[in-house]
Amino acid sequence: MSSALAKALSVMEFLAYQPIGSAVSDIAKSLDMPISGVHRLLKELEGLGYVRQVRGMGDYELTIKLASLGLAFLGQTGIGNISQPILDELAQQTRELVRLSLADNGDLVWVGVSQGSTSALRYQPGQDQGKVVHLASSAGGQAWLAGMSDEEAISLVMRQGLVKDNAPGVSAPVTVADLLSVLKTVRERGYAVNHDSYLDGMAAIAMVVRNPDSGEPIGAVSVAGPSVRVTPEVMDTYVEPLRRAAIALGDASRASLYFSKRE
Repeated sequence: MSSALAKALSVMEFLAYQPIGSAVSDIAKSLDMPISGVHRLLKELEGLGYVRQVRGMGDYELTIKLASLGLAFLGQTGIGNISQPILDELAQQTRELVRLSLADNGDLVWVGVSQGSTSALRYQPGQDQGKVVHLASSAGGQAWLAGMSDEEAISLVMRQGLVKDNAPGVSAPVTVADLLSVLKTVRERGYAVNHDSYLDGMAAIAMVVRNPDSGEPIGAVSVAGPSVRVTPEVMDTYVEPLRRAAIALGDASRASLYFSKRE
């Protein structure tokens, strides 16, 4: 990281996943930056209203300012308004967790969610919202990658990293050959299915969302839940509702400024 701006953004990105705050020394160690430099950046960000110091002279945490900017941006694009009813309907039909991820500059980002499960045994997605999807191990990532050429898919995966840094599932692809085999199956089947791939004990099914005019893959919609409950037989019943949701989301993208400006 060569510029002060890049360093400041890296500090804010780190704090985004530290909801109770983090000590200056821990931030510096995680980002491989000098403590003095991190402290100076935090003071500047504090002056701008993006971070605050908690517990006296203790940890630093993000304020709500950055989150409000993100919510304001999503609100202006219309993504939430057009996608939420579709996600809610799919969650009601499947009674499991439904998520929408959208393509952004070569990444896939989780931007929408609806929880259909009323059971105590369910996956809580809060920590993943707004996070870049790990492409190779997630059902949504696999569905999106399968919508492009092998060359483009592998390029995006290798830029991100083939193996997830934190606790990859035991069934996640670990070689390029593994991933290409998965993508071949996804294309033949028309949707991605995995068990214990993104996370041990989790099963998911996903379909690519395409621009209705160009056919370009613009995101993915998925249904996920505990693998003890979301069995292959159960996921078979999700295919048609998921397909309808993917088509509806693609059609609805015409109404979003986020996609129309990319035409």
